[in-house]
Amino acid sequence: MTGAWERPAPELASGPNPNVAGLGLEALRALVAALGESPFRAAQIHEGLYRHRWTRWEQFTSLSKALRARLQASTELRWPEIMESVGSEDGSTKHAFRLEDGSLVEGVHMPYGDRTTLCLSSQVGCAMGCTFCATGLMGIQRNLTAGEITGQVVTMLNAHGHAGNDPVNLVFMGMGEPLHNLDQVMAAFALLTDPKGLALSPRRITLSTSGLVSGIQRLGAYARRPRLALSLNATTDAYRDRIMPVNRVWNLAALAAALKAFPLEHGERITLEYVLLQGVTDSLEDGRRLAAFAQQFPSKVNLIPFNPHEGSGFEPPSEERIAELCGLLAAKGLTVSVRRSRGQDVAGACGQLARRHQD
Repeated sequence: MTGAWERPAPELASGPNPNVAGLGLEALRALVAALGESPFRAAQIHEGLYRHRWTRWEQFTSLSKALRARLQASTELRWPEIMESVGSEDGSTKHAFRLEDGSLVEGVHMPYGDRTTLCLSSQVGCAMGCTFCATGLMGIQRNLTAGEITGQVVTMLNAHGHAGNDPVNLVFMGMGEPLHNLDQVMAAFALLTDPKGLALSPRRITLSTSGLVSGIQRLGAYARRPRLALSLNATTDAYRDRIMPVNRVWNLAALAAALKAFPLEHGERITLEYVLLQGVTDSLEDGRRLAAFAQQFPSKVNLIPFNPHEGSGFEPPSEERIAELCGLLAAKGLTVSVRRSRGQDVAGACGQLARRHQD
């Protein structure tokens, strides 16, 4: 099976000073050819951008001084800029990134002992309108480019002094619905997993969707792809229709059919993310229905106590109820975990990311 992941990132933009950050190897070859340079220079620039995460042309010491000066004069080298960073008591940091057009998105850096997890945004805002998610209240403004997605990773790793050999996990669980922007997400995925670049393991990258069946089917056709997670959050169509409008198009039966047909590697499982809303989605009957849904395909369940945000109208469940649900699911033979979301005190946890003001 072949997939579009092998396509390079978007080609070199036209204009007097195109931005090189986020370009794939083919676009870099076009750039150096336009400058009259040998093709191998593109590989050197690619290595500097992604393996070394350099941010200024003077750092590219493998290039001649003359070529660096020409690149300095004729191109931009500009990754998304961190405009604000807010540290949490749990060690995570929420960053606000300013993009080239002035739009703002948020990402989260979360250290866990010997590894780091980065939560990435794929859109400015979100069109899905999930009622428990602060990003959904923004509406959709635009998709991010592959360079803007990759740039969140490069910028956060540089800001936190990340060593090249330390394990990194990426989760597309920030602002936006990744499957609404699948072409750019997968172009970024190719850059992020390129063995000659950032060289991140595909197994350490997870894409979370609210339930776009057409996007799930497209993702399954890629030869290499991120792991799949589904933001489920309700066990009846009647209630999922209310909190997740996407369910009015693709209901639980359609979702289950798509997930059963999704191609999985040996040992791979689909993660079911289930937000627990006190008195709404946390009943024991909900737990039994959740178990029945999860048993239809290889899966694991991630329970997420609700992260309150202004205007939501919801509250998290009690610890006793969380324990009861864990026991119920485990008794059904399911792997279950509870996500104690990082960054809640700085509005950086799941469902809390939103930019109230776009400067």
